Amino acid sequence: MAMDVIDYEIFGDDMQYVEVELDPGEAAVGEAGTMYYMEDGISMDTVFGDGSAAQGGLLGKLMGAGKRLLTGESLFTTVFVNQAPGKKRVAFAASYPGKIVPVHLLELGGTLYAQKDSFLAAAKGVSLGIALQKKIGTGLFGGEGFIMQRLDGDGYAFLHAGGTLTERQLAPGETLRVDTGCVVAYQPSVDFDIQYVGKLKSALFAGEGLFLATLTGPGRVWLQSLPLSRLADRLIAASPKAGGRSSEQGSVLGGLGDLLDGRD
Repeated sequence: MAMDVIDYEIFGDDMQYVEVELDPGEAAVGEAGTMYYMEDGISMDTVFGDGSAAQGGLLGKLMGAGKRLLTGESLFTTVFVNQAPGKKRVAFAASYPGKIVPVHLLELGGTLYAQKDSFLAAAKGVSLGIALQKKIGTGLFGGEGFIMQRLDGDGYAFLHAGGTLTERQLAPGETLRVDTGCVVAYQPSVDFDIQYVGKLKSALFAGEGLFLATLTGPGRVWLQSLPLSRLADRLIAASPKAGGRSSEQGSVLGGLGDLLDGRD
């Protein structure tokens, strides 16, 4: 299925959003909950599965929904169609600080593997599937990197990287070792594996995990400095209601705040 050709512009610095311009009849598909605003004349329709399966009958819809369920995403996506006679715009925003990554799938060979939380939106027709890691070690210890989304098509897709974005072009045989949650996306030509760090003491006392993701070229990879899981862990650890301690606790101000809030 041919993708819709869309124009776009990215706004903002640390809290970015992407504005997609649609010609009459063109459409974009967005992850549930990512729509920021849309101009009058654009219709919004929630579909079962991914947007590309909308024309594939019941079986196609069930297969699309099943793939998304395995990656931990919503069973539904939202399709935005420009039904006006002129150009109209719809915008999609990320839910936490970071950078939006526009990728043209045709320029990348038609397929890209992406972290399951990174997809924001795409041109209508981009297929969202799953890419299960084939290696046993990766499956057992890969964590966030075990099940990746597979994006297929020849149009634009927009991903979100938490914190600072790093893009690397790996040469053949070049290897990069990173935290599993820091992998945003990579080309299928990149070999993804899991490696034991080798030192239990480092894992226990340095705050890192027992395993690292290894990415071996050739191909392009996109990394993020602040995965959503890491951000959530920090917020939970700092939340008094979740058993953590706020940064003010232990000080005079913290004690006064507890009294004013009615906490012991």
